Amino acid sequence: MPAFVSVNGRHSRPYNMIPTVSVVMAAKNYARFLPAAVESVRAQTFPDWELLVIDDGSTDHTPEAVRPFLADRRVRYVRSDRLGQSRAKNLGIGLSRGAYVAFLDADDAWRPTKLEKQVALFREQPDTGVVFCRRSLIDETDRPLPPKSTTPPQRGHVLSAMYVQNFVCFSSVIVRRAVFDHVGGFDPQWDLAIDYDLWLRVAKHHRFDFVDEELVLYRTGHGNLSKKLSDRVATAFSIMHRAGTRYGVNEAIPAAVVAEGYASTCRTVGYVMRAPEPATAARWYLRGLRWPNGRKASAKGLVAAVLGMLRRKRVGGSAENASENI
Repeated sequence: MPAFVSVNGRHSRPYNMIPTVSVVMAAKNYARFLPAAVESVRAQTFPDWELLVIDDGSTDHTPEAVRPFLADRRVRYVRSDRLGQSRAKNLGIGLSRGAYVAFLDADDAWRPTKLEKQVALFREQPDTGVVFCRRSLIDETDRPLPPKSTTPPQRGHVLSAMYVQNFVCFSSVIVRRAVFDHVGGFDPQWDLAIDYDLWLRVAKHHRFDFVDEELVLYRTGHGNLSKKLSDRVATAFSIMHRAGTRYGVNEAIPAAVVAEGYASTCRTVGYVMRAPEPATAARWYLRGLRWPNGRKASAKGLVAAVLGMLRRKRVGGSAENASENI
């Protein structure tokens, strides 16, 4: 009998056995990717899990995409009404029952041994609150993409490193349930960078660890990069400010780390935008120069962005002259 749960309590068919891991998958209009994500959970070598698919008001055929998987009693489907990212994930956490809560975005997928290796690490280290892993990049068609430069993963007490840059792939994490009891869930105030806000609160009190393998297939390249980055940076600055003023993070890390956090955020945007939009990248590198920490790195990025702008101008000029000579 399939397990089905709705927000208003109708059509509820609870699965009574308590799993070790609860997987929360918030989905909105990702029906084309969702079957691969669900199949990757069902293919895990660690079988003691439940999967909660939180459909946050999708207007595509997400319900039909989920339906075939409901024959697996470990899969539950929850239809909500446009709660937003934070509330949808919190709903999943609230409905989950496992000692550990894992997250998988509906456009990503897992390697088969992911849960097995991460749960083993939790059991070896009872004082660890979060376990994550590395990722491999794929495009919309599942084609592998070259890796991007990222901050190396950190383990232990990672607050300073996390403040400078979020190095945790969201679809890679498993969180001990007691952590949510301690620091709370995702903050509905934010719609972007919601994991960054949570990790700052978690890292102030709990240890992080990681499995040093690429156990997540992270899908990229199917969104508005420039707009999302701009919005994400504005949100990140707000999150950093609030973490310092409300949660006492600035008292737990050196002032130099705080400055580097702001500068690093600007440089990261500059790096990502350098190839597609060098002029935009140059503006972000210039902004990064405001903070003394990392000015050399910001200046180097600015030079690279300006050179990219000049190359584009030369190529455009050559094309223009060629058309005039025809």
